[in-house]
Amino acid sequence: MTAISPLRWPAEALWQAIDPILPGFTVEVLPQIDSTSSELMRRARAGLAAPTLLVAEEQTAGHGRMGRGWRSSGQASLTFSLGLALNPADWQGLSLAAGLAVAESLHEGIALKWPNDLWQQGRKLGGILIETTALPGGADAGGAGRYVVIGIGLNIAPAQQVLQALTHEPDAPDAPAVSGVPPAWLQSLLPGITAPAALERVALPLVRAVQAFAHVGFAPFEARFAARDALAGQTVRLSDGTQGQAEGVDATGALRVRTAAGVQRITSGEISVRLATGA
Repeated sequence: MTAISPLRWPAEALWQAIDPILPGFTVEVLPQIDSTSSELMRRARAGLAAPTLLVAEEQTAGHGRMGRGWRSSGQASLTFSLGLALNPADWQGLSLAAGLAVAESLHEGIALKWPNDLWQQGRKLGGILIETTALPGGADAGGAGRYVVIGIGLNIAPAQQVLQALTHEPDAPDAPAVSGVPPAWLQSLLPGITAPAALERVALPLVRAVQAFAHVGFAPFEARFAARDALAGQTVRLSDGTQGQAEGVDATGALRVRTAAGVQRITSGEISVRLATGA
């Protein structure tokens, strides 16, 4: 069996590429932490609000939307968070713009499931969580925006496959299904890709997309999102039990759902969406 080499992270290359457009930018790679997003939020609240890309080879308490856990283990997944000060006119749609940047930089076969999931052939490949906090000294009240942390988790390879390659042990828990949906793996689309290689692909496009969003909002991303919209035309069920047909997103990133009562405009903070088939 082929052994897996130690991870080699492109921290220096990413710093050189991103610092010119995001002054003061730093890249950190940690072997283990509870959550990269939690750590950046802690730092920001303590007054450390520099633009930072924080990567963890292992997260012990990662979390997703609505408090769902996100396990990560070594070379089986990519978990990182991007933190920076941001002052958009409207925050809605940021997770869609971030997801689009990740999907486009990786593979044409990656779809986006509103509001924050990356899918591949009906299975969850990754997720995005947006969190914000006030800037030190209440600077956000003066128009400087807030400190936003964009947490991203991607399944790279099955954990069992990685453990077998490392230790020749046959048993290891793979990532659990999310809401009954079995996980997908990036290596099924890009054979042999590693977490560092995936990070090198997505980091700069992500920063550029976030900066563009801050200046012009979600509208310029709308058509590109539509090309990867996993829910478009699907019958969906809202968390309040309402059922309807998803009709894409509008220029602000709100989901449009046609129900018996007409078209409802759904924002990410209001509901959870599931395919009516249970996917």
